[in-house]
Amino acid sequence: MHILLLNEYFPPDTSATAKFAAQVAEALSVNHRVTVVAGRPSYDPSEMHPRYLLRREVRGNLVIERVGSTAYPRFQMRRRVANYLTYLSLAIPRALSVPSDIVLAMTDPPIEGIAGALVAGLSGRPFVYNIRDMYPDMAVGGAIVRPGSFTARWEAMHRWALRRAARLIVLGEDMRDRIIAKGIDPARVVVSRDGIIIPETVPAAANSVAREIRGDFRFVLVHAGNVGFYGAWQTLISAVRMLEDEGVGLVFIGEGAMKPQVEAMAQGCRAVRFLPFRPASEVPLVLSSGDMHVVTVKRGLEGVVVPSKLYPTLAAGRPVLGVAPEESDVVRIIRRTGCGMAANPDEPASVVEAIRCVLHDSEQLQTMACRAREISFSYDKVKQLEIFIRALENVVANEVG
Repeated sequence: MHILLLNEYFPPDTSATAKFAAQVAEALSVNHRVTVVAGRPSYDPSEMHPRYLLRREVRGNLVIERVGSTAYPRFQMRRRVANYLTYLSLAIPRALSVPSDIVLAMTDPPIEGIAGALVAGLSGRPFVYNIRDMYPDMAVGGAIVRPGSFTARWEAMHRWALRRAARLIVLGEDMRDRIIAKGIDPARVVVSRDGIIIPETVPAAANSVAREIRGDFRFVLVHAGNVGFYGAWQTLISAVRMLEDEGVGLVFIGEGAMKPQVEAMAQGCRAVRFLPFRPASEVPLVLSSGDMHVVTVKRGLEGVVVPSKLYPTLAAGRPVLGVAPEESDVVRIIRRTGCGMAANPDEPASVVEAIRCVLHDSEQLQTMACRAREISFSYDKVKQLEIFIRALENVVANEVG
């Protein structure tokens, strides 16, 4: 079959959606033809492109067409919106002219799903929607936009796109529940997680990078990755302040939009440290560090954001501290498998209690670590991509049938 994939970001863009879009396109192109309609690279690209109206790259069964959208850096929201609008104004007409058996849309820009449903509807093709982040829920929950008539219209259009989709491919059970609550038939919602390559072995915990991260702390919590708007940061910082005299430390490794605010929350607390991202070659060493790794989702954003950082943590065989609502995917996995501890994202005392349960119990921590490594094989990248591809193939088979 011939798949048309719509997503603004594609390598050399370095966003998570760009990387995943490339994974999906390459996996699909093994047995099918794939045409990607993307924009000019603008998300921290590893390579800048000059201006053009349309640029075409052919890699076997994979064709990448880039429309000549603006390519302002992503840090200024107004200019980023210009990138979105110029991409959509050029990508929609181009997508309508590309003959394909199916339209697959992701969520960059945030109304890409609506654009995909429009293209599919106008051209009479089936539509599959891969929801990476839930909009407009995420924009409202992250205080990016205020709720009002604009977001109400956006939500109405998004629900139309959801109803138009033959399949909705989502990142977790919590996101699936949220979609079904919008009135969508559960049979049309498929869970395909952001899979990972499982390393054959994991580094020893006593490595130079881990020692640097641990510092003088006796018990170390690690948050490695984006410090975004979705986390229960104040709860986490407040809890660590309460444990400051018990040798507990919290180490942030990475950057993010909320990092300045989180640094302000932690001001004066010697139990919190901030370190920059490590080189890619050292990521396995970072993942092997710490007594527990933190995965956090603030209340109201469960199913809106599904943190993919959970899976490499499990593959590294590290216990997880899930500071998130009970309905969230991370807490469901923890409760079901015993790979860590869960805490209420609204109650610092709940986080303190969870940490104290394992603070002096190395045997329990080791059991959790073993369970984490065991269950990580369920989230193997190949297995998850197979679920994704099978969902698309089934839609086309049903159309032909």
